[in-house]
Amino acid sequence: MLAFPKKVRLSKPHTNGRISMMQRSFFVRSPFFLCLLIAMFYANIAPATSQTAPQRPFPQHLSYAANTIRPTNYTQAAQDQHVRDFYDTWKADYLVAAGTNSSNQPLYRITLGSSDPTATVSEGQGYGMVIVAHMAGHDPNAQTLFDGLWRFSREFPSGIDSRLMSWKIQNGAVVSGNDSAFDGDVDIAYGLLLADAQWGSSGEIDYAAEAEMVITAVLESTIGPSSRLPMLGDWVPPNGNPYNQYTPRSSDFMPAHFRAFGRATHDATWNTVIANSQAVIDTIQANNSPVTGLLPDFIINCQPISNCSPPSGQFLESSHDKNYYYNAGRDPWRIGLDGLLNGDAGAKTAVNKMITWVASNTSGNAANIKAGYQLNGTRIGNYFTTFFVAPMGVGAMLDSTKQSFLNSIYASVYNRHEGYYEDSVNLLSLLAMTGNFWDPTAPEPLTGCVQPDEVVLQTAVQTINLTWNAIAGASGYEVWWANNDYYFSPGANCSSGSCLAATAPTVSHQNINYTPANNVVYTIFAGDCAASTVNHWAVFSFQLLPGS
Repeated sequence: MLAFPKKVRLSKPHTNGRISMMQRSFFVRSPFFLCLLIAMFYANIAPATSQTAPQRPFPQHLSYAANTIRPTNYTQAAQDQHVRDFYDTWKADYLVAAGTNSSNQPLYRITLGSSDPTATVSEGQGYGMVIVAHMAGHDPNAQTLFDGLWRFSREFPSGIDSRLMSWKIQNGAVVSGNDSAFDGDVDIAYGLLLADAQWGSSGEIDYAAEAEMVITAVLESTIGPSSRLPMLGDWVPPNGNPYNQYTPRSSDFMPAHFRAFGRATHDATWNTVIANSQAVIDTIQANNSPVTGLLPDFIINCQPISNCSPPSGQFLESSHDKNYYYNAGRDPWRIGLDGLLNGDAGAKTAVNKMITWVASNTSGNAANIKAGYQLNGTRIGNYFTTFFVAPMGVGAMLDSTKQSFLNSIYASVYNRHEGYYEDSVNLLSLLAMTGNFWDPTAPEPLTGCVQPDEVVLQTAVQTINLTWNAIAGASGYEVWWANNDYYFSPGANCSSGSCLAATAPTVSHQNINYTPANNVVYTIFAGDCAASTVNHWAVFSFQLLPGS
């Protein structure tokens, strides 16, 4: 019989131990004290060796999708410092040395904190890798720490698919079944993509190759072969009972990650995973939470998707599996990232339903957000925790009418520390709210890739030939132009412009309608033009003057 993974949830604040004055005096006067200090230093501070300068050092100050907002009650400089301070505390509390591997390379892990310091779960390891890669530039040892986190995950592979990490490690050994948990491996893969973008893959670890390995394993072993929905882990039989490919967990809907995987691997299967995940979200919101938009921790009976429903009681973890509880609380952040980073309309619509309800239910005061809800909006826990509040902040960024609510959320979480689970989700949400969470696969804006001498103009009576460097990952380009119309709006599809396949090393376009007496205004979109709905990644706009 398979051992089903159970996620540990901690809610108690982190507390530090105390030693008496007599004990302190003994240690200070003893030669052992100096040795202890040295050991503690090397156990917890990564040596600054083999560090590569980060390509995207913290802070990044991204501009997210159109019509999104950011907190305005603190300056950008203050927000950046909030993240630095929170990271430093998080790192001190949860990122610990874990010895060395057989090659004498340092290992690091994310501990569950003071309540269970010897335990590590793949979920936490994934959080750690994503966080540390983002904080390179602030943390001078980020690459060493990241490499140690990745190597630790490789020390404990799943016994089912060894490309994935075993879901829980206790006292240096696998416990509770040697199998995987979906979200941990997805974050680990995303962290590796971040590392490739941050440090390149020509060093000791080929981050790009390792990311591709994990992404492939996630797809082959934890995405339903027919449902194309996330499964709970590699331990789930696709057609098993009660756990199968039609019983996803809502917090495993991570469309921004899936979109990045598709771009990184050029595998269109991820588009189907995104579409099917969105269809499940839409079904639950329409049938089970039409007022609140909240999603349950677990979902069952998704064959077909129109039959999806919450479980009636305990399904995997507790009697709250049917409610918006300590799994689903991550949903506004997980789903909302796709709206922020990719401008996805489905993600924005789904998250806005949750935010509209919770803002109304709490009178716009984040302090009134409580720990869990039934899908009809009835409170479960009558207490405040950043776990349920910080992800709502990411969601609120998608609605320009929620500025005051977003500010209230940010003020309530940026300096509040609770436990491993809450603090990790809070920090990841803070990275997004401050404009510092980024997609490692999103191409640089075309204006940064195309230099003037790379645009070749050959004017001959009524012809303009343009060439530019191809962008890695783009399946196509849309080229739009207008004569003497400096404010024209490109269309929503390729019906009036010109669609081009992506070819390397250059892409070209010929405009045979050019009249030399006219100014020609161009807009070129790069993106996934092979998708049913064109996904624009970047835009390059410029104007050609007569005689140029």
